[in-house]
Amino acid sequence: MPMLVWRHPRPQGAQGLCVGARCDLPVHWRRAKRLARRIQAQARRQRLPHEVWTSPLQRCAEVGRWLRRWGWDHHQDAALAELDFGAWDGRPWQTIPKAEVDAWVADFLDHAPAGGEPLRALLARASTWQRGTLVVSHGGWILARRWMQERGQDLPCAADWPAPPRYGAGWRL
Repeated sequence: MPMLVWRHPRPQGAQGLCVGARCDLPVHWRRAKRLARRIQAQARRQRLPHEVWTSPLQRCAEVGRWLRRWGWDHHQDAALAELDFGAWDGRPWQTIPKAEVDAWVADFLDHAPAGGEPLRALLARASTWQRGTLVVSHGGWILARRWMQERGQDLPCAADWPAPPRYGAGWRL
């Protein structure tokens, strides 16, 4: 059965920031509830179990909490988290030295930005995750999962990496 994955709602205060696994920004409750209703409707249409898996970061987990209030099982798994940008996480992009960003772009697959996580690690954890059918995760995780599913061993460079899906967008993987 395919996995249905949604990107979390737009987090509050994220504009211009590097937002990864260490930056746990909240989402407005209405946005979380709206996405939870869309997931609930999709599950009803496809007769899927009322079980959702989310990243533990509040921008994803809040959607799961709404579903739990409505009788769903909600599981959290750190393997669904966004890429860890290390010391960049939560900083404005404009304050991150260009030389550091250039070093990451030059070795996009194996460089760990600011002591964080290399993309190769995110690709591995996204491609091997097998727990549930309905998932709320992050743009980077979704792109990594999709990349490995569609391109497999054709590993990415920075120029090939796609733009993240819009907030609240759903994907069938």
